Amino acid sequence: MTHSTIDTPALGDAVNRYGPTAARPAPGVAKRLSSPTVDIHAHVAVPEAAAFVAPHLVMTDIAMVRHSNAETRAINMQQDADRKVAMVDMDDRLKVNDAMGIDFQVVAPPPFQCYYSLPLEIAVKASRMVNDGLAAFVAKRPDRFAALGTVALQDAAEAVRELDYCMSLGFKGVEVLTNVHGAELSAPQFEPFWKRAEEHRALVMIHPNGFTHGDRFHDFYFSNVIGNPLETTIALHHLIFSGTLERFPRLRILAVHGGGYLPAYSGRIDHAWGARRDSHAALPKPPTHYLRKIFFDNVVFTPHQLRYLVEVFGAGQIVMGTDYPYDMCDYDPVEHVISAGLSEADTAAVAGGTARRLLGLD
Repeated sequence: MTHSTIDTPALGDAVNRYGPTAARPAPGVAKRLSSPTVDIHAHVAVPEAAAFVAPHLVMTDIAMVRHSNAETRAINMQQDADRKVAMVDMDDRLKVNDAMGIDFQVVAPPPFQCYYSLPLEIAVKASRMVNDGLAAFVAKRPDRFAALGTVALQDAAEAVRELDYCMSLGFKGVEVLTNVHGAELSAPQFEPFWKRAEEHRALVMIHPNGFTHGDRFHDFYFSNVIGNPLETTIALHHLIFSGTLERFPRLRILAVHGGGYLPAYSGRIDHAWGARRDSHAALPKPPTHYLRKIFFDNVVFTPHQLRYLVEVFGAGQIVMGTDYPYDMCDYDPVEHVISAGLSEADTAAVAGGTARRLLGLD
């Protein structure tokens, strides 16, 4: 599916390819559901915050930028120009959501607006600007949108204060990156943040922004294609084996892009836990016990992978997402859910029911 803000054919289809995925056949007629649908993974930008941080931001501090070649950087620059309207305009977003069959959408900052690499005082001000911008966006149509905010996670005390502010605005939670400028989310200094997130029952969406050590990922957009799901995979391993999810059992975490690679190979962590003392990590239960508490979106592109997620983890842990408006977005997420051939109840749950329960929309 395309719309007017992304139609720039003069630059070439390979540069500006937004629409049906090549991972599954495109249906002749769009398939839609009568049950409520929720897109829990989409992005809205706040240009004022981007302008504020521009003098302080070193782009090569961001793994997605650092581990890319000249061709990727050129395409990304063009696509950033393509998305200027899609990232900020309410009328445009409503038109696109209606065409995709999305009744309700949760918007979060683009990962570049989680400012973990900036000096703390700049990051704190920028995070507040982002959150105020998101609040203004969703306030225009609270019947169609809710928000996840951002926090300056490089300082746990500041992150807790901003999380409190986000929840006071009526946000559903916050987005965090898969690492904090190289530090694992499971590091001891971040425990106060996880404690407060659990107290709030806030949804914490874990989103990658390129693989931290991706020297082999410079070509073919591998910084995203491989690096992003690998980052999520590693972050989840650390949150599980560090005992973070054991200490905070009521945390509500959404791991985007289907949770990366871990859900598809989860037996390995249980085997290691049972086979080796250094992998046991003093966990009282097998690692997949904690993995089953994570929510995953359906941005995995193929029906068989979505069926697998539902079969192993249950429809009550799987939610629909798009990653709009990026090129790695699924531009027909409802059709994707339908194409998986799930039961009627599971289809309704994945397409919107699970998210509505998770977000308190019912």
